[in-house]
Amino acid sequence: MTPAFLIFHLNLAYSSIEVDQRPTVIQQCYEPLLDLIENQDLCVGIETSSWTLRTINDLYPEWVIRLRHLIQAEKCELIGSGYVQLIGPLVPYEVNVWNQRLGIEDYQDILSLRPQLALVNELAYSSGMVGVYQEAGYEGIIMDRDNVAVALGLTDNEAAMPAYADGGAENTLPVLWSDSILFQKFQHYAHGDIGITDYLEYFRRRAVKGRGPLAVYGNDAEIFDYRPGRFKVESKIKPDGEWLRIGHLLRTLTDQEAVTWLAPSRALELHKRGQSSQPVPLISAHQPIPVKKQAKYNISRWAITGRDDLWINTLCHRIYRQLHLCKENDNQDRWRSLCQLWASDLRTHVTPSRWDVALGNAEALKQQLKLNDTGQTQESWAALLLEKNEVIGQENCQIEYDPESIYITVVTKSVNIILNMRRGLAIHSLGFKTHNFSPVVGTLPLGYFSSIELGADFYSGGVVIERVKEHCRTTDLNWVKPEILQREDQCLIRGIIDSDCGQIIKTICIGKNSETVAIHYDFPQWQRPYGSVRVGNFTFLPESFSSPLYYRCRNGGSYMEEFELNTDTLHTSPSSSLVSASTGLGATDGEILVGDKTRMLRFQWDPAQCATFPMVYHKECQPNALTRLVFSLAELDETRVEGGKLLPLSIRLEPVLIA
Repeated sequence: MTPAFLIFHLNLAYSSIEVDQRPTVIQQCYEPLLDLIENQDLCVGIETSSWTLRTINDLYPEWVIRLRHLIQAEKCELIGSGYVQLIGPLVPYEVNVWNQRLGIEDYQDILSLRPQLALVNELAYSSGMVGVYQEAGYEGIIMDRDNVAVALGLTDNEAAMPAYADGGAENTLPVLWSDSILFQKFQHYAHGDIGITDYLEYFRRRAVKGRGPLAVYGNDAEIFDYRPGRFKVESKIKPDGEWLRIGHLLRTLTDQEAVTWLAPSRALELHKRGQSSQPVPLISAHQPIPVKKQAKYNISRWAITGRDDLWINTLCHRIYRQLHLCKENDNQDRWRSLCQLWASDLRTHVTPSRWDVALGNAEALKQQLKLNDTGQTQESWAALLLEKNEVIGQENCQIEYDPESIYITVVTKSVNIILNMRRGLAIHSLGFKTHNFSPVVGTLPLGYFSSIELGADFYSGGVVIERVKEHCRTTDLNWVKPEILQREDQCLIRGIIDSDCGQIIKTICIGKNSETVAIHYDFPQWQRPYGSVRVGNFTFLPESFSSPLYYRCRNGGSYMEEFELNTDTLHTSPSSSLVSASTGLGATDGEILVGDKTRMLRFQWDPAQCATFPMVYHKECQPNALTRLVFSLAELDETRVEGGKLLPLSIRLEPVLIA
């Protein structure tokens, strides 16, 4: 006997489905699913957001009645999602908590039950999300095995997987593993791309080697006998009916392959038998946020690509901050509205009409909250110049130029920084009093590394823009004549770099009485280029740290997750010629720490000003590893649509000593 399970994901908010098509989806996809369950000896998992469930209930309440009866007959099991499908590792903890709380309330209101298991939204996982699901009352989660196996360094697809996820902070939940390859094979058969013989050959190979119940299917229901229109070229619908093909396949697996169909919760119990109860972190430094399917489906697609992900994520942070500050904990309608604005489907292939509706809803919510639209924290340079004509506070700050007018050195009682005027005010070295002024970030020159693979100058604080259509790379590494303004508490140095895309304005604010350096990047009147825009590119100077290095941040949870840089970690590397990044970080409170066990550097920014996407690059090479922290304002993948904004970004650096 081969134990197996099925989960169908229902999502009426699917990015490319127009509102007027929702009844069609229910009729052509959701009704046949219930027919399939009624006509076969199955217990199928149905995973749906409560928003989708509420919408179906409004349009076709009889469908919900059928679902309730099937659940009561133990022919179907409800799998939780939340109020909406959102990308938890990119969303603040409080919003994640609200999303699950609202979902549970709706499940109980409509179906009079609480689901035991939750499918991780879009299978985008972080350790911090374990605590969110546990707090919501879930007894287990469902996650994709393939990319977690990559995170854990398991190259064998059939390798034994852990039974429990370590969520840190004493949070742990058992995990049921879905399978990207198995569900894609299922789709290929249903669409007629492969025949029954090819499918069964693969299934038998997996059944023989498999450890635990097989996840025969665990993905969308809206792609059978219907095409959402996500891609310009989609396979034609099989004339004999794809739900009929699925029914034939399941009967074949039952009769010929001796498959026993389990409810997902029963499959999880079977998976836990004989497995260690020791929880395991399901992430790593090079794979901090595993997702489903192949590498092109990495977390950047919801963070920084799409129709204008940077802008809508920033807008959501502004609304969230206002709700949080106003203590709107009793106003469910506004939290529901915010969750809907943070839904994953607005960030991929969303149609223009639905995008316009979402922006209109955001504008209405902003007006309700009396929210200003600026989100700016940087003071106007012109206003600063008009503030005082005379130089003030000069005695607390020494400024020197080298004889060749390459470097400008600024020394205060708390900060030593050297800037390269020939390279757009790139940081040559930066040290803080807490670290005994030992330079922690700066420049590693050409020839530092023994391998030609790293045969370049690696600067800090710079801008790198790659425009794919123009086959062009633009940087800020040009000569600048800086403007300097001395204030009582700060020394401000500004450079204006003219590029072929427009002006890049960089302002460096150096604390005189505090151990802080802030860098403000502005791209006045720029449109988002078709490519990648990466700023900061901070290079850590290895001589000032002990090995290994670590980075810490919050990815949707309540606490900081720690990652050890003990192997190559190349978030910034493209996963294909059409996808410019491999992964990255949520850093949902605008903070990342990087360093060793005794000293770290804290990077802070305001996500309500600019919801930038941080990435880590760590490459092992003699004599020391190259480690960089990069902040992205734009990336490229197949969801990318022309247009969008480039927002100004301010990044603040300060030292940290670890007790």
